[in-house]
Amino acid sequence: MAAKKTKVDGVWQTGKAYFVRTVTNYFTGRLVTVTPQELLFADAAWVADTGRFADALKSGTLGEVEPYPGEVIVGRGALVDACLWDSDLPRAQR
Repeated sequence: MAAKKTKVDGVWQTGKAYFVRTVTNYFTGRLVTVTPQELLFADAAWVADTGRFADALKSGTLGEVEPYPGEVIVGRGALVDACLWDSDLPRAQR
């Protein structure tokens, strides 16, 4: 697979993988597009259970994951925090 290009848009880096926490859900995905109101992620998954949070961020091991079959749009108004995801993005349901 070819290397993904990274573009910096404010603090966001398109082409990079993220773990995003919103007011109600957790998501992982590769950031594709940043707009004033939304973030578009490819290879995205809803994370229902992280297990121990710090361990999940460090190891990339998540308790329960539901991958999206396509892209997902996350409203920026719902964001609590986000960080770069240094592990492989989860693509299998577990």
